[in-house]
Amino acid sequence: MQQDRFLHRGPNDPGLESPARRRLLVGSAGAMAAVSLLGFIPLARADEPKSLPDYAAWKERSALIVHSTNTMETERGAIGNGVITPSDRLFVRNNLPAPPATITDDPDAWEVNIEGVRNPRKLTVGELKSMGVTTVASVLQCSGNGRAFFPHGASGTQWSVGAAGCVMWTGVPLKDVVEALGGPDSDARYITSTGGESLPEGLDPKTIVVERSVPTRALDSALLAWEMNDEPMPHTHGGPLRMVVPGYYGVNNVKYVKTIAFTENQTDAKIQASGYRIRDVGEKGSPDQPSMWEMNVKSWVTAPLESGRSGRNMIYGVAFGGTVALDRVEVSLDGGKNWKQARFLGPDLGPYAWRPFVMAADLSPGEYRIVSRATDTQGNSQPEGRTENERGYGHNGWSDHGVTVTVS
Repeated sequence: MQQDRFLHRGPNDPGLESPARRRLLVGSAGAMAAVSLLGFIPLARADEPKSLPDYAAWKERSALIVHSTNTMETERGAIGNGVITPSDRLFVRNNLPAPPATITDDPDAWEVNIEGVRNPRKLTVGELKSMGVTTVASVLQCSGNGRAFFPHGASGTQWSVGAAGCVMWTGVPLKDVVEALGGPDSDARYITSTGGESLPEGLDPKTIVVERSVPTRALDSALLAWEMNDEPMPHTHGGPLRMVVPGYYGVNNVKYVKTIAFTENQTDAKIQASGYRIRDVGEKGSPDQPSMWEMNVKSWVTAPLESGRSGRNMIYGVAFGGTVALDRVEVSLDGGKNWKQARFLGPDLGPYAWRPFVMAADLSPGEYRIVSRATDTQGNSQPEGRTENERGYGHNGWSDHGVTVTVS
């Protein structure tokens, strides 16, 4: 059955069976209590299917791996070869439990504060819709996509390749809004977005609030989006309004955005000050470490995954360059010894979108290690290996992302 194919995780998708995943599931009672407080309910058993939570019940269950209440991954085999990821297959990653679904009952009434501009004010979504509109195709990817491949057991959701998708966002360019309000303050160096999730009482808000700062260079592409894939922004993905920063990792695309501030310094919220930082294994996070901002060039194979028949086979995959357009994708059938250029499949929707690719290959019976390597227009190519780091962020090494296929 189709459903069984999506629910199965074979040797090419190590997330649920990895030692790191097992350690996460059996963590200390104290850690589990804190996690439960915020609504992060890990799976009790890796081999036990879990139902979708109510706020994501509209999703296609057979296409998703449910890691927890707030983390759902698209199966590698369900990614397909389309340019746009269907909304019901798109992964879900929430740093906090979603606010009540009733906030989308009257989406035009949702308000966002614009601060750090010459004429700061509060605007409704309805008002934003009269200030301008654009549609941008952009990859949405969690910083930890590929974490399951790290051997040191990086903590966090054990994503394989499915914490990513390509989405069509519609909203007003943030630059248009800022210009209408007189422009940013002269000393502004960052755009700081704050989410509208309800915060648990009794905790320091700065330790849990979703508040992210990105450099003001992102102003040229950022937008305040009220639609996703030509439909109103679903509550599951940040509706009524989401900050979208094309080419940047998902955490910077703040859901339920309530405040946009142009600031001289980065926020001191924990998620920015020490979270989502590239640091050596065993080190604690700090503001002087690289932040998870622009994505790097990346690709992976989506079919075939485990088996194939001898003769002509089509090797499919997806690739993207983050903030830089792609130049080419190469595919190897022997683990990187020999490479052949693939061709892009479907329309080019711009530098922030991914490009599905395909390569025809005549395969004889045997075992093949199929890997892909993308290169952007600035000459940046995927490395063979990974950059070891404490949280397993930013993995774009082509070797780990390959698949082993047996042809009969």
